[in-house]
Amino acid sequence: MPNDIKYKQMAAVMKALAHPTRLFILDQLNQREHHVGELTELVGIDMSTMSRHLAVLKNAGIIDCAKQNNMMIYKLLCPCVLDIYQCVVRMREQVNG
Repeated sequence: MPNDIKYKQMAAVMKALAHPTRLFILDQLNQREHHVGELTELVGIDMSTMSRHLAVLKNAGIIDCAKQNNMMIYKLLCPCVLDIYQCVVRMREQVNG
């Protein structure tokens, strides 16, 4: 059934991955944990836009955060989500031959 919860969850993850800024954020979090200010500076966007991107990733279960002193520290929960990168690269190579 297309309305099965597992398909909804998979779609939420795929939707969260479907933005260049969020993919960049995940690449950064794959290297190490970052606080929101670091990520905002790396991406070069305002704090409110960064917060929205982080909320999408967190709601999809891809990242999590913890408060440390007065900063929110973000981490990648499941690095295997980045395996999709290699799949996309292989797909593009096949299409472009």
